[in-house]
Amino acid sequence: MAKLTIQDVETIADLAKLTLTEQEKTMFQEQLSAILGYAEMIQQLDTTDVPPMTSAIPLHNVMRVDERQISLSNEEALANAPQAGDGSFKVRAVLD
Repeated sequence: MAKLTIQDVETIADLAKLTLTEQEKTMFQEQLSAILGYAEMIQQLDTTDVPPMTSAIPLHNVMRVDERQISLSNEEALANAPQAGDGSFKVRAVLD
């Protein structure tokens, strides 16, 4: 079973920009080591007959047929706009 050192936990905490107490370092050392142990157990499973998959349940795209339809005129689209001008919506600048 993989056992993390306190230095490993400190490195992980530093990468995550976390400040940990000595008690938290000890607690996370035990918890993270247990997680790595479970990952090692899973890696030992024989998966030679298991096909690769991207999801545990079958997923199908539910898309409607792309049909051509009559769209709104420019005036109809801008009818409820708080501000419009030159055939476009007017909004405040987001970037300077």
